[in-house]
Amino acid sequence: MVSYSKIYEWNNILNAYRSASKGKRGKVAAASFEFKLEDNLLSIQDDLYHKTYQPSGYSNFYIHEPKKRLISAAIFRDRVVHHALCNIICPTFERSFIYDSYANRVGKGTHRAINRAQEFSRKYKYVLPSDIRQFFPSMDHDVLCKILSKKIKDSEIIWLIKSILNSGKDILKSEYKMKWFPGDNLLAACKPRGLPIGNLTSQFWANCYLNPVDHFIKRELRCPAYLRFADDMLMFADRKKELWHYKKELIQRLNTLRLTIHENCAQVKPVNEGIPYLGFIIYPNKRRLKRRKGIHYSRKFRSLVKAYNSGNISFSKITASAQGWAAHAANGDTKGLRRSILCQTKLLSQNAIQQNKNRESF
Repeated sequence: MVSYSKIYEWNNILNAYRSASKGKRGKVAAASFEFKLEDNLLSIQDDLYHKTYQPSGYSNFYIHEPKKRLISAAIFRDRVVHHALCNIICPTFERSFIYDSYANRVGKGTHRAINRAQEFSRKYKYVLPSDIRQFFPSMDHDVLCKILSKKIKDSEIIWLIKSILNSGKDILKSEYKMKWFPGDNLLAACKPRGLPIGNLTSQFWANCYLNPVDHFIKRELRCPAYLRFADDMLMFADRKKELWHYKKELIQRLNTLRLTIHENCAQVKPVNEGIPYLGFIIYPNKRRLKRRKGIHYSRKFRSLVKAYNSGNISFSKITASAQGWAAHAANGDTKGLRRSILCQTKLLSQNAIQQNKNRESF
């Protein structure tokens, strides 16, 4: 049974710090926290022990790839608490997740989801892609707490969960367009909802929120092939009629969770037409990177090259970016595209860069 006391055990908090700082130790927030590491971890432990912990505010900013999204980043201290909580409660829920849920899970991820989608496309004739409208802004806190409470019986853990939930309840209000469901009254508009995109807890709770839907599709609808990455779902079958039935049932089931899908986009189609999924177009025998993904990175790479040639960034930074994107794009049939983007610009030598700087200084 999951116990609250395990969350504030020293080893768990220390491991939470290590997870939160992984790949970020060079950044100001992580470095400042590490400067007085023991004091900061003891402070977190004391706040959790006495239940005086209060989450701080968020840094909010927008990203525009693939579409405009509001990202809310918690301060580093709160991120350590998020990891400490997830370290303890994740295993309990992980055992209940279906195999073909791929977001934010160890051993899963984007590329495995793409491989699985292509595997299903080779076995079945038709696919029904669907995604949830305003997924993170729409998640109802009461519904989420009921789902979590089925497996977490410790009232102190529920207190911590609600503290984190309440800290982000107003962030996405401006992003949410009110949707009314059967039985709603005027007070429904005041219900606390929304999870900040950027929190580790938000990514984990998203899986918990849709876990009942996963089991509904697999156990009650008996869909022969289904996978989900966050709120992006694919259902496969050999008959169109089955998939149209699945869509109708899915809509009704999601209504009980106060969610809706983009119904106009959820259309049954032959797998041979290609399945847009996670940045790729997936066919039974090939994969193509989405055009806008290639354009986006081409622009980014040119800006990195320009910054390098001006002496503003190091060669290691531009190399890391190129290698990371190339490794991702290599999951599709993109050899020519990778060559075109990565070879289209010219990198100056260090001597040439230094000469340019010397000229600018005169």
